[in-house]
Amino acid sequence: MINLHTERLLLRPIEENDAVSLYNIYSDPETMRYWSCPPWDQLAQAQAHVAMTRAGFEDGSIFTLGITVRGADALIGACRLHQFNRQNRRCEMGYILSRAHWGKGYMREAIAATLSHGFQAFDLHRIEADVDPRNTASATLLKRLHFVHEGHLRQRWIVDGEICDTDFFGLLRADWEAAQGK
Repeated sequence: MINLHTERLLLRPIEENDAVSLYNIYSDPETMRYWSCPPWDQLAQAQAHVAMTRAGFEDGSIFTLGITVRGADALIGACRLHQFNRQNRRCEMGYILSRAHWGKGYMREAIAATLSHGFQAFDLHRIEADVDPRNTASATLLKRLHFVHEGHLRQRWIVDGEICDTDFFGLLRADWEAAQGK
């Protein structure tokens, strides 16, 4: 079992009993405003997500850790590495945090731990993220974590009938290690 620890957080594998917490996060329209799918409207979506996440964790196709505040068991978010391209040693990153926990620096801690683990454990060369350009908080966070804005893709997503652009960010292992003083 993989657990990552930060100063204030424990990142741990998603468990079946996390479905309600995930539903509460993914059903919030404000949290999902810039996501690539509409907010969930059924607990069954969360249960299916848990099953898919656990299966991906088992077969190595998806690496997702739930975020909890140390000393509390309730899930407040998740960080995911997925879309692994083993030949080119790259993957994509996704993350989400309950709105009640925004602005506390939790996501920066969680992403940093996930990045460090991903580069080491999976021998990655590059990690990518795409962000809705209107989600300035997420773009700012990625830049603080040394991601580089590499492009703008017009009308990439259609979410609940709304056509959305995306900004593409990339982080090289060498840049991450230099920023960490390695």
